Amino acid sequence: METDRTDAVLSALADPIRRRIVERLGRGEATVTDLSAPFDVSAPAISRHLGILERAGLITRERHGTWRTCRLRKEAVDELGTWVGRLRPDWDRRFDSLEALLASQRPPAPVGGASTAPTVTSVDHQEQS
Repeated sequence: METDRTDAVLSALADPIRRRIVERLGRGEATVTDLSAPFDVSAPAISRHLGILERAGLITRERHGTWRTCRLRKEAVDELGTWVGRLRPDWDRRFDSLEALLASQRPPAPVGGASTAPTVTSVDHQEQS
């Protein structure tokens, strides 16, 4: 995924309404009316959100008579997944290093379990007599 396209996709997904629209389209094609129903925003605002998603390459919009439908572009989502996947080994290595650092700074666990009470290992022979 080229840098400009990645930037456009991530910028488009920075908005919670647009993320929810993408999530909804992940379940299948929907009309603009269906997509706008869960949101308390104007129709022009939804149209602007859809335009941003379309310019980023995440969705396509089609006109069928008086209906406008939107569809998620699976290949755009796959490209984003591939891009994020390339970051994973580096993040895994960083988290492993952080875990090792934190483990080295923890106090050692008490020997013999959670009890910290001293144990008696010898018996005083004078008391037994």
